[in-house]
This record gives sequence, structure tokens and C-alpha cells, in this order.
Amino acid sequence: MAKADPIKRALLISLVVASISLSVKIAAFIVTDSTAALSDAAESVVHLFAVMFVVYGYYLSRKPADDDHHYGHERIEFLSVGAEGAIIIVAGITILYHAAESAITGIEIQNMGTGIWLLVIAALINFVLGNYVLRVGRKHNNMIAISNGKHTLTDVWTSGGVVTALVIIHYTGWMFIDVVVSILIAGYIMFEAYKLLRFSVRGIMDTRSSLVDEALKKILNEQRPSRIKDWHHLRHRSSGSTTWVELHLVFEDHISLKDAHDDATLLERRMIDALNTDAVITLHLEPFDAHDESHTILEGANKQKGLDEFA
Repeated sequence: MAKADPIKRALLISLVVASISLSVKIAAFIVTDSTAALSDAAESVVHLFAVMFVVYGYYLSRKPADDDHHYGHERIEFLSVGAEGAIIIVAGITILYHAAESAITGIEIQNMGTGIWLLVIAALINFVLGNYVLRVGRKHNNMIAISNGKHTLTDVWTSGGVVTALVIIHYTGWMFIDVVVSILIAGYIMFEAYKLLRFSVRGIMDTRSSLVDEALKKILNEQRPSRIKDWHHLRHRSSGSTTWVELHLVFEDHISLKDAHDDATLLERRMIDALNTDAVITLHLEPFDAHDESHTILEGANKQKGLDEFA
């Protein structure tokens, strides 16, 4: 029997619950006609579409490498997270538009008691869901699930803000609070969207992970086999659950191919064990004394890169 995929299960649950939460929030807007309630519902509409894209992105990321994608499909993670961030930005702009419209045309709120209870129910649903998805994502180091969990928890804050606004309005009659809370909600979710977009761009640009770098260098400096004299050109990037590592190792000139391979393979295992993800490590073996002489054939091979950048 195939082992259940906890990330897949969490995302599918998120999709179903997002639909239920949206229905509750739409009902709250219909009964109250509150701009803040509308902003909360609008954010949930966007959230539902974002979850749909996230689920598709996760399914695609799990596909194995093929003839057209030799490195697999895991980099869709960055596009998925970035798309979710962009969609949240759109939701924020929509909320600001409706807040401005309400400030100009006037505010009228009704059935606040019913609306408050509906939004409290939606917030509780999203609180439980968001923490569940976030916990699963962190346990399995999956950024798609982590970003979805964080986005779901923003729904809790937006619903909480709307409930607070409606309670204040109920007891004070200060209708302008409806617009103020809408603007604050828009600002908050757009800031969360910025963080998701930053993660997406950093991933697409192969920004160095300091944690991965520290773990790899600790092994190279403290646990490499004694016949490996030196190392250089360490490069790495992570996508999904895989870290790709490239590295040049320098050996004694007259070591046998078998001994060099054995030491390199031992080092490779130690480096993989030091990481919290799967890893694919490519090692380039070089002689110590004849290093520069061996690379003279590569001089001028690349037109835009100096020899010391790749050899």
C-alpha cells in the first residue's frame, strides 16, 4: 500500500475548508453590508484561487524528472508561492478600492450580531486549518504548505479585525471604523504578500541559503577525508525538497582513481547527512600540484567568464 502523503492531504483539506470559509464570509457580508466584511470575503475569494494554484503546483512539483525536465519539477514551488503572493496583492488593492468607495458614498451596516457570529465561526475554522497546514509544512520542510498555512492564518487576523470593528461600531456608532479597519487589513495582507514574493524571487534567483552553506562548510572543514587536500567552487541551490550541490575537490597527484572515488563518496554521504533535505551532489576531482597545468586547456573556453570562475 502506498504511503499517504501528508502535504497532499493538508493541501486538499485546505482547499475544501477554504470553500466553506468563503461561503460563511459571503453570508456575513450579505447580512451586514459592511465594507470591512466585504474586504474579508474578497480576501477569501483570492485565497481560494490561491489554494487551487498551490494544490496544482504541489502535484506538479512531485512529478519525477523526465526527458524535458532533467532536474525534476520542484522549482514550480517558487512560482506557486510567488503567484499566491501576487494574488494577495490584488486582494489588498481591491479592499482599498472598496474602502475608498465607502468613505465617499457613505456607510450603512445592518444585522451586526449575525454578521459577527458568522465571522467568528469563519475565523475559528481558519485558525485550526492554518495551524494544521503550517505544522505539516514545517515538519516536512515544504514551503508550499508553509506559505499556504501562513496565508490561511492571515484570514484569521482579517476576520478578527472585522469582528472588532463591528463590535466597536455596535457600541459607539462610529461608522468610520469600518473603513479604517478595511485599510489596516489591506496593509497587513499586502505585507504578508510581500514576504511570499520575496521568497519566490530569492528562490528563482538561486539565492544562497546560509543554513545550507554553514552545514556543508562544517563537513568540508572538519570531516573531510585526510587525502582530500583542499576544496573550492562550492555552489548550491535548493528547490522543493532537494538541494543541488556542486564542488571541486583537490587530491594528492598520484592517488589512485579508486581511492579518490572512495574518499569523495564518503564525503558526499557526510554532506547529504548534514542537510535537512534530499541532496544531489556533483563532485569534480582535481590534482593538487598539477591543478593549474591541467586546466590550461580550458583557457578561453567561456567568453564572458574568467577561468577562475569555473575551473
